[in-house]
Amino acid sequence: MIANGFLAGLVAITAPCAFVNSVSAVIIGLIAGILLCMSVFFVEKILKIDDPVGAISVHGANGAWGLLALGLFADGTYGDGMNGVEKTVRGLFYGDGSQFIAQVAGVVTNFIFVFVVMYVFFKILDKIVPLRIPEDVEIEGLDQAEVAVTAYPDFSVHKTQI
Repeated sequence: MIANGFLAGLVAITAPCAFVNSVSAVIIGLIAGILLCMSVFFVEKILKIDDPVGAISVHGANGAWGLLALGLFADGTYGDGMNGVEKTVRGLFYGDGSQFIAQVAGVVTNFIFVFVVMYVFFKILDKIVPLRIPEDVEIEGLDQAEVAVTAYPDFSVHKTQI
């Protein structure tokens, strides 16, 4: 979780790094760390998605947070003339709500696009190469099935729990 917290802060500051000051960057990173913890538990317990490395939380949740943070914390120092826009980038906290609305639209578009494309991709892939292993192999563990060794010799699903 600590390493993922660092990564979450880095992911979150990637989009707004050129448009926010150092104080805002620290706030964005702190929020990213908290969001990471909340997101990991949400993904595992509510969505019931097996994400052992927290990739959804680090990259998905905090990538989205970083995009939204740009629309909130951009201080108007930079951005004049970038992407054909003739004014600096200012976020909601600096008097321009239109940038935040644009960021929200981008985040929603990304989530919809990625969900649809990946849903189709994994459905097709599952028909070609099944994504799940047989239940008995899953219960026994992949150690025997994949590499013919027992990673935890003192543990057996057949032993009686006391």
